[in-house]
Amino acid sequence: MGKSTRMIDVEKLISYSDDLMEVLKDRRDITNVTQCFQHFNDLRSHCDSDSKEVHRLLQEYEAMIEACKKKTEKAKSEVVDGAEMDYLQKEFQEEFEKESQLKEEFRAICNEIMELERQRGSIEEQKKKLRKFEQDKLKEQRKLSMYASITNIIPDLKDQSKISGHVVGRDKKVVKKFEFDPSNMTACDSLWKMINSQ
Repeated sequence: MGKSTRMIDVEKLISYSDDLMEVLKDRRDITNVTQCFQHFNDLRSHCDSDSKEVHRLLQEYEAMIEACKKKTEKAKSEVVDGAEMDYLQKEFQEEFEKESQLKEEFRAICNEIMELERQRGSIEEQKKKLRKFEQDKLKEQRKLSMYASITNIIPDLKDQSKISGHVVGRDKKVVKKFEFDPSNMTACDSLWKMINSQ
């Protein structure tokens, strides 16, 4: 029985060999097999190249991941703990409040400076008016002095409700005092008579 199975196997083998010979006899089949073999070699070469590139990229990515891990560890070590963070936050808040207070004070000082500038302008204006008033007063005094030296009459300007004053002699001594009612038209005549009598 062993011989018959062995014979069957040999017969199958011879049959396969015959089939293979028939295939190899045909030139097209040899060309196809050769081309397939060439494609297989090209594909294997391409796969090897891709495999090497993937391996290289994998190593690069592993190096980058390692670098990121180191950076993460470094960042974690540099991060302050919660208590210190609270302290820094509180200190920042205090500094912020100080800055706000200083800004408010600065704003108040700026307002005061503007108010002082406004007052200074007003004072300068008043000074100009006062200087003009003093100049006008001096002019009026000179006029009065001139009128007094011509007419020998010094008017009393304190009471504007009446015409009054003093008649002065050549030696600057008061001769007599006069007073007229401004509503009385004869007051001017009386005054002229007093001037002419000097």
